[in-house]
Amino acid sequence: MNSKLVEALYYQKGKNDSLRCKLCPHNCLILPNGVGICKVRKNIDGELYTLNYGAVTAYHIDPIEKKPLYNYYPGHYIFSVGSFGCNLKCSFCQNFEIAHEIPSYKYVSPKELVEIASSYENNLGIAFTYNEPSIWYEYILDTAKISKAKGLKNILVSNGYIEKQPLEELLKYIDAMNIDLKAFSNEFYLEICKGSLEEVKDNIKIAAEKCHIEISTLLIDDLNTSKDEIIGLCKWLASVDENIPLHLNRYYPSYKMNNPATKVETIMKLRDVAKKYLYYVYAGNIFSNDKNTYCPNCGALIVKRSNNMKLINFKNGKCVVCGYKLNIIV
Repeated sequence: MNSKLVEALYYQKGKNDSLRCKLCPHNCLILPNGVGICKVRKNIDGELYTLNYGAVTAYHIDPIEKKPLYNYYPGHYIFSVGSFGCNLKCSFCQNFEIAHEIPSYKYVSPKELVEIASSYENNLGIAFTYNEPSIWYEYILDTAKISKAKGLKNILVSNGYIEKQPLEELLKYIDAMNIDLKAFSNEFYLEICKGSLEEVKDNIKIAAEKCHIEISTLLIDDLNTSKDEIIGLCKWLASVDENIPLHLNRYYPSYKMNNPATKVETIMKLRDVAKKYLYYVYAGNIFSNDKNTYCPNCGALIVKRSNNMKLINFKNGKCVVCGYKLNIIV
């Protein structure tokens, strides 16, 4: 295990060597030798340093559908990589070992990471995932610039909890995002995730103008599964762009939350509700569920995901059957 201290971007100096981090909406006031809520940005002698630059805890070649991205290069593989730390404190965290603890890691320079990603045959690019990538900011920015120049795609799988200026700078090098919209309730964000909803909504709007995005919501019975809340979420998302794919995923007990796994019927019922407002809605974390993509206009099968993935009835970005323009990038 080794590390590299790199001065952080986006912070302001205060009195008595205190610092105000400006990377995410928490805007942590960090005293000398202290760290922010994310635990990876530290005040050292009146300068802010990132503690996880180049610290890689995991990497793997994944189907892009695991991000999940269903409408972006379906059937392709992506080199997925993560570090440690997170700026939210979701009690149901699915990756708490690397989000809220400091696991073993290996230092990999941005150039080395791009070389590793490039070594895999038929790899689309790099997905920054597993823990929250926005707090790996400096490393991702440096890596994404190199990756982009090499012709690789850059993907973020993020909670979307970041300030606008750093997000807009990073989006210059990002091709696609999956943004985790935890719920459509600020109370849920405050009580369960220790964050707030409005900043995430604002960032979804920003990202939707700059790259391909898809949204994931982990549904937990009785916490964020009311029909009215899902209708509110879908109406709002449709106001941004009704073509944005929405993934409604099944929760399983994890970390500090022991609630029972979400009922399958809850997921399927709310998927049907969501389809009244959005063109592409998927149910996730459910075995043997229909994961295919269909034309929103005529219902023709477009992406077949059972057994071998196959594009059907798709040509020049349109449905062959009815000519409808599809929000599917291949």
